[in-house]
Amino acid sequence: MSSAPTVPPLADVTASDASLRRFLHGLPGVDAVGLEARAAMLGTRSVKTTAKAYAIDLAISMIDLTTLEGADTPGKVRSLCAKGLSPDPTDRTAPQVAAICVYPDMAATARAALACSGVRVASVATAFPAGRSALPVKLADTRDAVAAGADEVDMVIDRGAFLSGRYLQVYEEIRAVREACVRPEGSTAAPAHLKVIFENGELSTYDNIRRASWLAMLAGADFIKTSTGKVAVNATLPNTLLMLEAVRDYRAATGTQVGVKPAGGIRTSKDAIKYLVMVNETLGADWLSPEWFRFGASSLLNDLLMQRHKLSTGRYSGPDYVTVD
Repeated sequence: MSSAPTVPPLADVTASDASLRRFLHGLPGVDAVGLEARAAMLGTRSVKTTAKAYAIDLAISMIDLTTLEGADTPGKVRSLCAKGLSPDPTDRTAPQVAAICVYPDMAATARAALACSGVRVASVATAFPAGRSALPVKLADTRDAVAAGADEVDMVIDRGAFLSGRYLQVYEEIRAVREACVRPEGSTAAPAHLKVIFENGELSTYDNIRRASWLAMLAGADFIKTSTGKVAVNATLPNTLLMLEAVRDYRAATGTQVGVKPAGGIRTSKDAIKYLVMVNETLGADWLSPEWFRFGASSLLNDLLMQRHKLSTGRYSGPDYVTVD
């Protein structure tokens, strides 16, 4: 495990522009060469036989199976839910996925299809994927998703505000969205968990990713998430490693544990296992659970299922072994 950087004192951090700026710019700069070298090294670890079988099932259980297209229909969402509940109909030992992720207008359809299965309903919100709308619109988007039955809300930060140094604006939006995750009056259900998406490919530097991680955690994020999957650069091993180190250091400083979700571009079992090795080496077994680590992916599930079948039968399946999402 790499050594933790020296984090500025948290005692004086307040919800003010000057305080947040002082803290975020007081974080140590990221050693890009060291970060990328460590990520590459962890990516070379070999995982074989029983450990590989365990890792594949763990990765399946961590997937947020996702459809976020303009052409989404209730039928497509119900089909995706059926796949999430029983990823391999020929093998009932295959684990369920962690969640089904949809747009807010499809959250009620997913809720009805998943019922009390334990698979969660996740909904993107806050004008996903650009995040370019007024705060009242973002909050209405969030409340609609929660009222429709979303267990989790994936919000996007205003990258323009963040890159302009308007940290307080971003902080206050996250706080407001978190408050909007509370269930409607009369409900006894817990508030929806909040995942905060940075869109790392648009943040330009590792220093900005570290600052965004701390800013979101200070504002109350339950998870921090790399990307929307809608831009050229999404999850990478180095930018995810940086976020893993941030949640490690945040727990050391505050005692609060925050989850991490890489999303976009993770398509193969080999890729997924690299991320799991990185989580284990950086954070330990505490985070090796769907409660604390997720994959934002859909095509990944098919490859995991084919690799799982290969381990159990000794032969690779044809492309028609799994359903096409």
